Amino acid sequence: MKKLLVFVFAPMLVLAQSDKEQIETVLRDQVEAWNKGDVEGYMKGYWNSDHTTFVSGARVLTGYDSVLVRYKRNYGTREKMGFLSFDDLKIRMVGKESAFVTGQWQLQRKEDKPGGRFTLLLEKKLAGWRIVYDHTSSVSE
Repeated sequence: MKKLLVFVFAPMLVLAQSDKEQIETVLRDQVEAWNKGDVEGYMKGYWNSDHTTFVSGARVLTGYDSVLVRYKRNYGTREKMGFLSFDDLKIRMVGKESAFVTGQWQLQRKEDKPGGRFTLLLEKKLAGWRIVYDHTSSVSE
């Protein structure tokens, strides 16, 4: 009987761990795509929907296409993209199909090192975990 209980509870622990690992993979894939100069690859981490929301500074963008245009406009060259890193990641599951992620972003470029903080809301979609809401701030050094 005790062995049966172990087998019953073990899959639930693995599932919760698996979701966090999947979210970490989405973010790791974004960093890898960015560092290859692949904005479209980076955007695969976002939900391709008119409901995707990106907030930064005083601007609120709604829709995947608007977010893609912003990234291409602001980071249209390899030099502007620099080398991206995410640090201090904290993933908080808020249900079986949603999670908040907070972290720090940093770009290494020839002329500067912009960075800041972000809060993401990810939801589990048919295509996997995707960012549906992104609030990113920049910090001036």
